[in-house]
Amino acid sequence: MLTLKKKHHMELLEKAQEFESRKMSNMSTSDRVEASREAKALILSINEVYKETKDPSLMDVMKRLTEKKKKIEKRLNGVPLV
Repeated sequence: MLTLKKKHHMELLEKAQEFESRKMSNMSTSDRVEASREAKALILSINEVYKETKDPSLMDVMKRLTEKKKKIEKRLNGVPLV
């Protein structure tokens, strides 16, 4: 059971690493929506692991993913016309 959790934990970190290294330029709107949803799912999954382990490195990963997600969403929502 414990090794299964560790394996799942490592898979999440690998997915997060792959997501972070992915280029975000030249994306269509649907690609941005998909990337934003993927980031949200990753953050929530990592958060579940973080609640159990309280590993500070997981918090750092979540912060980096959140930054990238915010950038994507800022581009999706556009600049306010004020």
